Amino acid sequence: MRIISYNVNGIRAAFTKDFLGWLNVASPDVICIQESKAGNDQIDIESFEKLGYHSYWHSALRKGYSGVGIASKVKPNHIEYGCGIESYDNEGRIMRADFDGFSVISVYVPSASNIERLDFKMQFCFDFLDYIKELRKTIPNLIISGDFNICHQAIDIHNPIGLANTSGFLPMEREWMTNFMKENRLTDSFRYFNDQPDQYSWWSYRAGSRARNKGWRLDYNFVSEPLKEKMTRAVILPEVKHSDHCPVLVEFEL
Repeated sequence: MRIISYNVNGIRAAFTKDFLGWLNVASPDVICIQESKAGNDQIDIESFEKLGYHSYWHSALRKGYSGVGIASKVKPNHIEYGCGIESYDNEGRIMRADFDGFSVISVYVPSASNIERLDFKMQFCFDFLDYIKELRKTIPNLIISGDFNICHQAIDIHNPIGLANTSGFLPMEREWMTNFMKENRLTDSFRYFNDQPDQYSWWSYRAGSRARNKGWRLDYNFVSEPLKEKMTRAVILPEVKHSDHCPVLVEFEL
């Protein structure tokens, strides 16, 4: 079972950069997409179907903004759109696909360019933590994939001292992620296998950041405790370039 999470920064733009050619070769069983930036009527669902995928999309009410999706080779038993909190669901930030024995969540945590959005981001984070705690009571086998817009540790960002007061690496955000993992007994799949520095999944478009690998690790596949020992591999795919993010992959022997 191969699962990829990918913030595509616009699914229509990614299509113009041979996203489908890459998807066909990468051939994940499930791909969780964030920042689709498109309404359901603007997404070429037929092209996913031609590659053997059932695809589902939870778009924002605001055009060209946010949005998440899940495409799967196996048809899910159920798709849950949103989490039941209107302010988040209107922005298309959470969706879940239920399969036999496990569920996959695609999540796009808000970014914060000002204090108002930081408050919104942190409220989302605490509500999402509670949502997962409740969900685990009925669905213990969870894979939570997405762009969290948070670097967890100093190793996850290229300039931890200089960026210490920047949203995405604030102490309160990092503390939340620690608690999110602890309270829900989640494993950061990439760090389970890899303890090396300079491993990032997002780079600014400015100042040649990607070429110089001045990046941030914002994208995660979190795995709940019952699935932890079934993981076989987790990697970041920085060579894939449809977006300012790159895909992150986790594999299981289920």
